[in-house]
Amino acid sequence: MRTVQLTVFWCFLVWMPGALGWSAMNGVLWPQPQKVIRSAEAFTLPRSGFRIEHGPGSAAGANCSVLQNAFRRYYLLILPRRVGVNHVKSSRKSLLRLLVSVKTAKHCAEYPNLGDSEAYHLVVQQENATLTADNVWGALRGLETFSQLVSEANDGSLIVNKTIIDDFPRFSHRGLLLDTSRHFLPLYILFQNLDAMSYNKFNVLHWHIVDDPSFPYQSVMFPELSNKGAYNPATHIYTQMDVAAVNEYARLRGIRVVPEFDTPGHVQSWNKGQPGLLTKCYAGTKPTGSYGPVNPVLNSTYNFMKRFFTEISHVFHDHYIHLGGDEVDFSCWRSNPVIKDFMAKMKFGTVYRKLESFYIKRILDIVTANKKGYLVWQEVFDNNVTLKADTVVEVWKNPHFDVELSRVTATGFRAVLAAPWYVNVIGYGQDWRRYYMMDPQNFKGSEAQKKLVVGGEACIWGEYVDATNIMHRLWPRASAVAERLWSDGSVNNTTKAYPRLASHRCRMLMRGIPAQPLFVGFCEQEYTGGWAKR
Repeated sequence: MRTVQLTVFWCFLVWMPGALGWSAMNGVLWPQPQKVIRSAEAFTLPRSGFRIEHGPGSAAGANCSVLQNAFRRYYLLILPRRVGVNHVKSSRKSLLRLLVSVKTAKHCAEYPNLGDSEAYHLVVQQENATLTADNVWGALRGLETFSQLVSEANDGSLIVNKTIIDDFPRFSHRGLLLDTSRHFLPLYILFQNLDAMSYNKFNVLHWHIVDDPSFPYQSVMFPELSNKGAYNPATHIYTQMDVAAVNEYARLRGIRVVPEFDTPGHVQSWNKGQPGLLTKCYAGTKPTGSYGPVNPVLNSTYNFMKRFFTEISHVFHDHYIHLGGDEVDFSCWRSNPVIKDFMAKMKFGTVYRKLESFYIKRILDIVTANKKGYLVWQEVFDNNVTLKADTVVEVWKNPHFDVELSRVTATGFRAVLAAPWYVNVIGYGQDWRRYYMMDPQNFKGSEAQKKLVVGGEACIWGEYVDATNIMHRLWPRASAVAERLWSDGSVNNTTKAYPRLASHRCRMLMRGIPAQPLFVGFCEQEYTGGWAKR
């Protein structure tokens, strides 16, 4: 047996390619911009003389918190503090400034919205590089691109090649779903992921904040929900200050925070702090002691939901709230005598999808009254609930998600695709290649239908991830989704993408994101736990 093991190991070594080293500072761009023109001629970035400033004529100035914060943040990313690095004399011309100009300062004190422009134009041609954008969100994306252009020459100097870039995202909704109910994620993990999202040009944090296992959101109106529904009401909760901090941290990076409060299913944790909200299950004529979905026949249910979603509408600033609506188990409703009487009264017969639709419609009306839009999982659409025209339907069921996209868009609704990008499902090998090849517009439909697909989401459900492993599990696998959602559809060659993604992974390591390796190789600067030490 020992001889066999040695033989197999030797064959493995012979078969494997030579170890490849990837530099985090080689000017590789991820995601790939729409149009790039680069020259071999390069400028030197003086470590003590380079500045990022507002350009002449820019609508924004020193009072624009989004840009001022970004200037400081990217200056430190571009010119990291390094012990023992001295000024290097170079024969190249110096790039002294990056001048950032926006056409409107409207968004400086606002939150990003679905459909906001993120386009930018970057020119590195003389000693003052220029970055122009319609608004601050485009400027943020351009700053990220500029930071990636910086590379390190053999003599240790930082250089930027002459470059012209015109860029904009292919899809306006580029999301990451984080599940904080199945395992609580500390605040620093949320911040760390928001940083990683900005490095990959994601722009939506889909915060699946509560679910069956726990209710970590600390409500002002209903504090018992987290007092009794959280894993630990002292340590495993998100206070109002925590939520405000996440909202602001995301805003400064041009990232929308869309909370999900999924009902009528996935609500077991709600019942502990709001008795009477869920349906009592029966065995014959006797209660079993267990509970099912939200009880949709009581006026008290809707009184509670009205007050709760009014609070949520003020705490979270995005126009959209995700209302869930998936995986509703009807067996408890079927067993409950009060609900059976209600079904007869409403002439629903035994079609409990009609009861679900009745409930969902009431919740949609409550959210609409708070001047909010909503996302829903695909079951809400499948069950023929009457939806507002601006509803976004999230398609998550595999297989045949292409058929669902065709159906959703044929009725004029916008869609977000999640089905092929459940990155919590892992497989041996380079599964990022599979994510990379999935195109949200690859379904039968007209061009008008395909334009209704506003984007997609990488989803990491929390059954098997917490703060110990979520960053490794997510990155850089989610980066493959990021490029698919940002770059042109023709950028789809995994062989060409591999060296860029490997370099981008090294860049994330250097920035403190513990992204797992793609394959055999090494980074010139390996991970040292930098984010936690900042």
